Amino acid sequence: MFPENWADLKEQNNKMNEVKLAVMGDKGTGKSALIVRFLTKRFIGEYASNFESIYNKHLCLEGKQLNLEIYDPCSQLQKTKVSLTSELHWADGFVIVYDISDRSSFAFAKALMYRIREPQTSHCKRVTEPAVLLVGNKQDLCHVREVGCEEGQRLALDNRCQFCELSAAEQSLEVEMMFIRIIKDILTNLKLKEKRRSSGSKSVAKLINNVFGKRRKSV
Repeated sequence: MFPENWADLKEQNNKMNEVKLAVMGDKGTGKSALIVRFLTKRFIGEYASNFESIYNKHLCLEGKQLNLEIYDPCSQLQKTKVSLTSELHWADGFVIVYDISDRSSFAFAKALMYRIREPQTSHCKRVTEPAVLLVGNKQDLCHVREVGCEEGQRLALDNRCQFCELSAAEQSLEVEMMFIRIIKDILTNLKLKEKRRSSGSKSVAKLINNVFGKRRKSV
């Protein structure tokens, strides 16, 4: 599903109009339902997909025309896919979803969060931390809740990310605002990344100019 040439992919990501978002979580948490609710405003209910999907949506946000790509992983493989190596290279941001009525899905969200926020290694260097939003889905099932709202808030605080609880089944506007929220965080990160890259280029250019400028004066 992901391109093999990461250098080309990173060059694409540097464009301010390209936003790549991965929606991750355990099987049955409502990842696809959230995505479809955002894209179509319709609720589809739960289903298991045997295929990875990338959805495209064009939108205008804060005066910018954006091409949004949303990655929805294969539900059947999600249990074993905690390494996130491909996703960490590809995505500008993550929505991590758990089911408030299923504690095991919260444990899986913790594992995903740890992988995203763990110290960087030489094979996966990142200029800035990816934007992350933790989502407690199925708020309409509060009567069978297994994960308290304060637990989600604490996990988000510990991992330096935003948090919300909602229901894909009942809250179309809240789902839309949730996606807009994470997209804005991604845009802020992309601006910061571009600023650091520009600052680094200027520093290198200044250093070269100082070195070769002095040499020209001595000739």
